[in-house]
Amino acid sequence: MAKLVLVRHGESVANAANVYTGWNDVPLTKKGEQQAKKAGELINTISDFAPTHIHTSVLSRAIVTANIVAETCDFLWLPMTKTWRLNERHYGALRGLNKDISRKVFGVEQVLLWRRSFDSIPPKQGSPIIDRRYKLCDQHLMPRAESLHQTQKRLMPYYYDHIASRLLNGEDQLIVAHGSSLRALIKKLENINNHDIVNLEVPNAEPIVYTMDDQLNIVKKEILRG
Repeated sequence: MAKLVLVRHGESVANAANVYTGWNDVPLTKKGEQQAKKAGELINTISDFAPTHIHTSVLSRAIVTANIVAETCDFLWLPMTKTWRLNERHYGALRGLNKDISRKVFGVEQVLLWRRSFDSIPPKQGSPIIDRRYKLCDQHLMPRAESLHQTQKRLMPYYYDHIASRLLNGEDQLIVAHGSSLRALIKKLENINNHDIVNLEVPNAEPIVYTMDDQLNIVKKEILRG
């Protein structure tokens, strides 16, 4: 059996300001840094957890959280892969907009669909992303907005090739990513239907621990809270 641990990044300045972030790159707050350290302390309590690899996105809030967790757990020596496929869902033209204002502009029901449903896509960003971190990526794959379903589709190939393959080999794995990208992964892992996914929340920096058998069936799930 192997363990898979998922951690959403600590509180970011955008979380604190209640704005849509998506692919915007924003730092952690001081509270977020403290949450990341606490997440590391909680991970230290997991019996027999010995990851061989850390996986994160190319966005600073996840990378910094991963580094703080790694330092707290004495995992700094582990290899870490940073991939755009673990990025937060792309919120398109909503990026940087206050969530309360978006409800007034677009209506509560429409915003709920954009934020929580599986297939609804928010308004697209007007122009492609211009950012050095994506320069070597296939530009045809770079989104201007994503549904949760589309987020899942671009995330799962990385999961199967680089995470599930290690889990099948009996190697524990650690993923530090984002609220919606982790929701997309959890939906697949737990076979959550399109209706119930609306109710799934992934809080900042609360480690989710899956124990899996040799066929990657979930034997046990635990959420660690301080």
